Amino acid sequence: MAERQLELVARWEKDKEDRLAHDFQLAQQHAEMNKQKLTSLEGYRLDYLRQTQMKSAGILNIDKFNKLHSFIGKLDKACQQQMQVHNQAVLVAEQRRDLWLAQQRKRKAVEMLLDKKRQAREVRNNKLEQLFMDELSTQRFIRNQ
Repeated sequence: MAERQLELVARWEKDKEDRLAHDFQLAQQHAEMNKQKLTSLEGYRLDYLRQTQMKSAGILNIDKFNKLHSFIGKLDKACQQQMQVHNQAVLVAEQRRDLWLAQQRKRKAVEMLLDKKRQAREVRNNKLEQLFMDELSTQRFIRNQ
């Protein structure tokens, strides 16, 4: 009976580990997606700066220059915000990985206990079988005497 309960616990722990592994995978994908957004945003910012430098040589209007400068500032702020989002996503992914690994250790411990119980039962059954065979041999020997 206890072995059946332990098997249920092992199955439950395995299911929980699978869910946590899935959560970790999703968190990794989310972090990667945010990294790609950051890379794209930084690339856009650099392209815009290059274009602005080329255009600014011919711009004498201070108003247009201030607007360009303001937009670059907004791009910088957007890059910083995306960096924070990415860093947070990486942190969440690391936390989910830690939860998954902890659950994996729990599952392995339960499975190890279950294996020990099975081995002990097998040893006990082998001893009982050996005793039975010894008793049969003894009975045959007595009858043959």
